[in-house]
Amino acid sequence: MKRIMIATGEASGDMHGAKVIDAVRSLDPEVEFLGVGGRQMKAAGCKIIIPSEELAVMGLVEVIGHLPVVLRSLFQLKRLLNGPQRPDALLLIDSPEFNLRLAKHAKHAGVPVLYYVSPQVWAWRRGRVKKIASVVDKLAAIFPFEPDFYKGQDIDVRYVGHPLLDEVKDLTNRAVLLSRYNIDPKTPIVGLFPGSRRNELKFMLDTLVKTAQQIQAKKPTIQFLVPVASTLTQDEIAQKFPADMPISYIRSDDASIYDVANACDAIITVSGTVTLQIALVGTPMVIFYKLAPLSYAIGKRLIKVDHIGLANIVAEKRIVKEFIQHEATADNLSTEAIALLDQPDYANSVRHELGRVQNKLGAPGCSLRVAEMLLAMTTKTGRESTVNNE
Repeated sequence: MKRIMIATGEASGDMHGAKVIDAVRSLDPEVEFLGVGGRQMKAAGCKIIIPSEELAVMGLVEVIGHLPVVLRSLFQLKRLLNGPQRPDALLLIDSPEFNLRLAKHAKHAGVPVLYYVSPQVWAWRRGRVKKIASVVDKLAAIFPFEPDFYKGQDIDVRYVGHPLLDEVKDLTNRAVLLSRYNIDPKTPIVGLFPGSRRNELKFMLDTLVKTAQQIQAKKPTIQFLVPVASTLTQDEIAQKFPADMPISYIRSDDASIYDVANACDAIITVSGTVTLQIALVGTPMVIFYKLAPLSYAIGKRLIKVDHIGLANIVAEKRIVKEFIQHEATADNLSTEAIALLDQPDYANSVRHELGRVQNKLGAPGCSLRVAEMLLAMTTKTGRESTVNNE
């Protein structure tokens, strides 16, 4: 029986991992999975060795403070990679600070490595290309421009399309979802998307709370929806908001992020994969992000992109507003959110631009392509496919 290890530290990675597990099992039902993941991977049949929420941290300074947990987890997985029942392949999903270390151990153990949702070398630290190529055998690129960055390196890079295209399918009817939470669909509804990492809550939740308070002061009939990622608990978020604020907290087990986005008239969201998820639904949004001051100062010098929101990066222009660090204030965020609610022409223009994002992401079927690459690594033969990059 083939055994595949998967490692991810993100809520989105947990979702992508579960999809790949399902795709692999559609090709080979006997494959066994283990590794680092969350509830969705566990539900898909993966034996969770380390819960992904233990590794869900972002920011250079924050990662350093998290090193004891990282090192303990790496040691545990290293033993499995070198053990008598070592995996036939290792699938890494996002989380580069941890996963590149794990890839190095796998390389030494002779376990082939496939990286999926790989480090964003096109955005910052492009010198990592050589490091990645030295410890990763294959890379499943989710953006059409990524393979070019690895030309000349000893690594097999294939464009597989974007995983989100496989996930945004049958949306729950907006009225049905709102009635489930006793929300009047005629009232303005704003989504407050706090992210999936605890350190995101640490640096951004207070700003989100103040923004909601300012919006409510100007629009007393407002209703708020807050999605709760599988890596967080509702209490971690709810304790910061006033008890009398009209908020419905929606766990990922109860409704998808797409369903929540579809139910909103406007969304205030942290940067990350979630901006693409919202874009695929088409709900107007405003993006913000804050880090520890030192992490921001370092990152500002390293990051080489014009936008931080993935929706804007894919669109190759600023289609939704971004507010970063000192500009990410309650005044700025509430002003933009209210503009999206009160100015139909403006909101519709944003929806139109978001509609173009999907066309740039490739064709559905990403998870199956990754599954084919993964199984091919465990055998000498295997059928693989890529997407048309036209």
